[in-house]
Amino acid sequence: MKKRSLGSSEVQITPILMGTWQAGKKMWAGIDDSESIRAIRAAVEAGITTIDTAEVYGEGHSEKIVAQAVSDIRSRLEYASKVFANHLKYNQVIEACNRSLKNLQTDYLDLYQIHWPSGSFGSESVPIEETISALNKLKEDGKIRAIGVSNFNRQQLEEASQFGKIDSLQPPYSLFWRKIENDAVPYCIEHNISILAYSSLAQGLLTGKFSPGHKFEEGDHRSANVLFQGENFKRAQQALKQLKPIASKHSCTLAQLSLAWLIAQPQTNAIAGARTPEQAEDNAKAAQVTLSTEELQEIDRIGRQVTDRLDDNPVMWDW
Repeated sequence: MKKRSLGSSEVQITPILMGTWQAGKKMWAGIDDSESIRAIRAAVEAGITTIDTAEVYGEGHSEKIVAQAVSDIRSRLEYASKVFANHLKYNQVIEACNRSLKNLQTDYLDLYQIHWPSGSFGSESVPIEETISALNKLKEDGKIRAIGVSNFNRQQLEEASQFGKIDSLQPPYSLFWRKIENDAVPYCIEHNISILAYSSLAQGLLTGKFSPGHKFEEGDHRSANVLFQGENFKRAQQALKQLKPIASKHSCTLAQLSLAWLIAQPQTNAIAGARTPEQAEDNAKAAQVTLSTEELQEIDRIGRQVTDRLDDNPVMWDW
């Protein structure tokens, strides 16, 4: 899989990244550690060398699972982790990074990201200058190679950029969720900031595997995802029907088509999670799907039947 530059840093990443939120188990149902390990390993073997995790995914459990899966081939990979909103004071950032390094059994992270802006989820408000100062120190010390932010809007991204070089933004972004296109995307293009899209398959909705009336297992956070609710879900089903002929033309799945469309957008790379080795291998194949300008425009039109009817809430979950 041909790699791309991460912002203006020296880090090279794959356009499809392995997402490991589910490997942390918390807020997911039916996750098996051994299967997660096999899925991560399969992703790497299929060409996905960039792995995204976070300290809050199962309170470090996801990071430890990543280490169990691929620590023996660390030099071939790019690790991206995140510090949560409750650890944004200077010393807390340093300590959180050290914990992540220990969990991942490595002495450096290729990318370290602020997971949510200060104040999120009732966390204490910390000046962004203080947090970025700690990240700059970690970079100077060689513990991280690049700095990123996640769930920041354009204004927050601009403010963070005043105090350090930001090489990536990780927002929710998919064919069915495009809030950032009118906000942060133009800024990212102008300043060469890579977009690492999470929930790139709209939490599985774009796979086409969820039929009307689907009931999630208890504890599965997707039951609170607004895309799976009411008229939004009905419109999504209609859009998926219209996407199927395009996928058939390319002999690919709906998921692969959706990922191929996403990584064709400016500055954009796609984080895709996988519970099984088969899912990881399928995600990797999306990088081989080449869409024409006309097909990209048609997919765009189909997707807007869903996104144009959503409200202005930037958060995907009705928590």
